[in-house]
Parts: sequence; structure tokens; C-alpha cells
Amino acid sequence: MMSNNITGKVVVITGASSGLGEAAARHLAAEGAKVVLGARRADRLGALVSEITSAGGEALAVATDVTVLADVQALVDAAVETFGRIDVLINNAGLMPLSPIESLKVDEWDRMIDVNIRGVLHGIAAALPHMKTQKSGQIITTSSVAGHLVFPASAVYSGTKYAVRAICEGLRQEVKPYNIRTTTLCPGAVKTELLDHISDVEVKAANSDYVGQVGIPANSFARMAAFAIGQPEDVDVNEIIFRPTAQLL
Repeated sequence: MMSNNITGKVVVITGASSGLGEAAARHLAAEGAKVVLGARRADRLGALVSEITSAGGEALAVATDVTVLADVQALVDAAVETFGRIDVLINNAGLMPLSPIESLKVDEWDRMIDVNIRGVLHGIAAALPHMKTQKSGQIITTSSVAGHLVFPASAVYSGTKYAVRAICEGLRQEVKPYNIRTTTLCPGAVKTELLDHISDVEVKAANSDYVGQVGIPANSFARMAAFAIGQPEDVDVNEIIFRPTAQLL
């Protein structure tokens, strides 16, 4: 059997307790990866680890708040201590409390900046030294179609996702000497808990209706991540934008 270039790889995933991260954990474990899962909800992580291990996979959970650098370092260190290395980091934890700027939901802006930007930087800071030493690795980061366009109520969220794309492109250029690959995944309307974060009733209703109609399952993200990881080591898939076929913007 030909190698899928996923089997045996140690994959650390943030935001793994639900949505895209949970789907990626299941899918990659089924493909033979050793998955190390980080999120704040330890109970959800524990249930997922039990499910993966009882299906014959290898999984480890570490309660992690990506806004705390020490937490993210502990997550990555646990992967290295348990499995000897880190091959892939999926920087996936994210929040999407959409709202018009004039609503001045400053606390929500701050939280988005902390999770969506700072959380990604913490992941890079924790994983990069190990990958430099190994002279191999892959950092996959979740951006969004909103990292390519701005729509009403998305200004701050889009700002964080544009920032993620800029950071990851800079990272791509800088890690060439270390044989490290970088991938940004930009999903469109995918059915996850992201919409639950929206406190603006009208914005939430409009987005929930739309995603309910056209949204695709979280496993679509998992397949994109697996595609990027599964490429031969000399192929670096830098960005994937994917949407429901029915999605216009």
C-alpha cells in the first residue's frame, strides 16, 4: 500500500473540542495520525480521545486556552514528550462574534483578536523551535473566506482573518531553510458552533439561516487538511479556499 503521508505523523490541533478541529481530529486519526488535542473544554476532549482510541487510533488531550502562551507550549510539549516529535500543528481555535462596528462590542473585538490572532502566534511560537530542530514540519492555520473579503458585520472578524493570512505568508517565506511547510485553510459556510458566538440577534439569525441552507459539514475542512498534509514533502499547499457550491460570496 502506498503511504498517505499522514500515517504515523504527530498532529497537534487547537480548537479540537468541536467543529472543524473535532472533525479534523477524527479524520486524521482514522488516516493513521497520532493526534494531540487542545481546547478549553476538557470533558469534550476526553470524550473525543475515548472515541478515537476505542476505534484503534492514538490520541491525547490537553486542556488548552490558546490565549495563554504557557498553555499552548504545554500542549506542544506534551506531543513531543509522548510521541517524540511534532509533525503538524493545526492552528484552528477561533471565534466569530459578528457585529456592526457601530454596536461597539469592544469586549468581543478584544476576544477575537486574542483568540484568532494571538492564539495563532502562540501556536507558531510553541511549534516552530521543535520543527526547526527536526528540519521538518507543517503549520496549518484556519483563516476564512472572510480573510479574503469583508461583508456587513464582519469588519473585525475579517480583520483577524486577513491578519492570519499575512502572518502565515510571512512565516512561509521565513521557514524555507528549515524545510517547513505552511498552509492556510479558508472555509466558507461550514456548519459549526461558530455562529453560537454571535450576540447580535439580527446578525445571528441572518447568518444562521444562510448557513442552515447552504452550509457544508465540518468534515469538508478535515478533508482539506488531510489533502495538504498528504502531499509529498516537496509539495507545499499554501492556501485552500473552499465554499459550499451554492455560496455566492
